Amino acid sequence: MALLSAVKMVLVGAPPSDTDGERGLLRRARTGDPAAFRTIFERHSPGVWRFLRDLLRDESAADEATQETFVRAHSRLSALRDEDRVGSWLLGIARHVYLESRRTRGVHVDVADEEHAHQVEAVLPTPSPEDLLLDQELAGLLTEALGMLHAERRAALLLRIDHGLAYEEIASVMGWSLPKVKNEIHRARLRLREQLAAHVGGGRP
Repeated sequence: MALLSAVKMVLVGAPPSDTDGERGLLRRARTGDPAAFRTIFERHSPGVWRFLRDLLRDESAADEATQETFVRAHSRLSALRDEDRVGSWLLGIARHVYLESRRTRGVHVDVADEEHAHQVEAVLPTPSPEDLLLDQELAGLLTEALGMLHAERRAALLLRIDHGLAYEEIASVMGWSLPKVKNEIHRARLRLREQLAAHVGGGRP
């Protein structure tokens, strides 16, 4: 499961990224170099596709949305100000493609908070969603639980635990304030614990 391996990298530490190389690729792509943009696509499309697949829960829809993401990115290269954040910039475009896809299908986008987080936190066991992601036996249950989160909250959580983005980067991708990012991710974690409590000892007296 791609999500599991990605989270392992987040938790144990991923190797340093070649930001200098990426800046050079970006600058070449902006001058119209197709090979440079193709390299950017090859580097980032797997992560963009995984993000969209986890949001859309449909691989063929993720294929189409990924293509649309990079078509838009190609036309907007000049709009990227921070050349060290190509990945988070692409994920931000992918999120907008996803939201448009939902609206096209007539799905209402609702990020309202309907959870009783203060009650849940008092009774749930200590394992975090990251710990659960590393447990192969619970992978299927986790996928189902992720699907029960509000779409935007799920997106923020995935950006954190699957893609390893800093809270500040997530705020930029989601168009949220930093406090909202932290709050939404915290509540997403609580919601996952609530859903999976019975499988990690939540039913004990």
